[in-house]
Amino acid sequence: MVGLNFITASMDSPQSLESFAIAPLHNARSMCSRGNTMPGRRFNEVSMMFVKQRYAGALLAVIAAFGLAGCDGAPQAQDAPAPLQVSVMTLAGEDLVISEDLPARVAALRSAEIRAQISGIVQRRLFEQGAEISAGTVLFQINPAPFKTDVDSAAAALQRAEAVLARACIQVDRLVPLLRTEAISRQTYDDALSLRDQAAADVAQARATLARHKLNLQFANVEAPIAGRIDQALVSEGALVSPTDATPMARIQQIDQVYVDVRQPASVLETLRQQAGSMAPELEVEILGSDGKPLGMQGHILFSGIEVDAGTGDVLLRVLVDNPERRLLPGLYVQARIPRAHYASALSVPQQALVRTSGQTSVWVVDGQGQVQQVPVNTAELVDRQYRIASGLSAGQRVVIEGIDRLTPGAQVIAHPWQPPAVSQQADADIR
Repeated sequence: MVGLNFITASMDSPQSLESFAIAPLHNARSMCSRGNTMPGRRFNEVSMMFVKQRYAGALLAVIAAFGLAGCDGAPQAQDAPAPLQVSVMTLAGEDLVISEDLPARVAALRSAEIRAQISGIVQRRLFEQGAEISAGTVLFQINPAPFKTDVDSAAAALQRAEAVLARACIQVDRLVPLLRTEAISRQTYDDALSLRDQAAADVAQARATLARHKLNLQFANVEAPIAGRIDQALVSEGALVSPTDATPMARIQQIDQVYVDVRQPASVLETLRQQAGSMAPELEVEILGSDGKPLGMQGHILFSGIEVDAGTGDVLLRVLVDNPERRLLPGLYVQARIPRAHYASALSVPQQALVRTSGQTSVWVVDGQGQVQQVPVNTAELVDRQYRIASGLSAGQRVVIEGIDRLTPGAQVIAHPWQPPAVSQQADADIR
């Protein structure tokens, strides 16, 4: 290598190359002159041939030297590729409830049909349709005149029965001393006792009749049996009503609390019972609107009174919901978010972080040296576009969410915290 460097240094100019080629010729000429053995012309021819060969050899040596010098400079270190930019999420255990949205119908907590208990003509309607009423409020007034007459007649009958009873009692009292002296027969005395007892019975019957007529008079004022919201009036003033009418006079429904009835397979009933027994606080059900938007209302499942439909095999799952603002009306179609499972410390990753190859699911994980490794995982439920990781990862690991297209095992990366889409959109809105 030292020789090559020397040759290369000595051959930097044409003069040096020429001197390098002719130097041996001068040596040969001096030798021939001393020996004087070669003729002049022959010497010149030999000299020129020698010079050409020497010059060509020198050129080859120079080319070889530069070629070797080029080979020495070829394996120069290339610039290392820049680390890739990725977005990562640090895993942390969170409380996770797996739920399912099912269609449901709203039913009133209590419902009562207002019917007449006596026959008569409706004189007045005493309520505002659609209003909230309390129990015992008078709703309709039926003409009470016939019933007042019945009460007066029953009262008179009672007075007559009481008078007969009083006379029978006096008669018995009179016959007692006569019976002692045997002035009358025993038969006469027994007949007097029988008449007294019959008179007492007549009094009792008259009193019952009077009470019944008073009750009918009271029924002339049709009262609300329960508290709630009353619907429209189904009869008007002047209508003839009776207890046998097919159409009620009005309807009252209590909706400060309502039932939300959900139908689902009976096979999940035991699972729900286990969840209700193991979860704390109480198993809650979220109520959604028909469009799937939360209404901000919660309820709890009632397991009493559940029946299995013999035709479909479904159960009517009844949920009790507080409805203070009367937003849920009977018959309304809603959705109920029923809990299915509960995990106290679940790990979840966004759906976009998963890589599926040949039936194997994996994620990219950034280690402590800033290098990525592909880790196989087992996924479970998908909740809000995030998969629950059943196995393969642990809390504290950093999972690559964005920038996974060009990753290779062991690649160096620069990790940035991943921003969920909702957070990113809110940040853009704040900037605007």
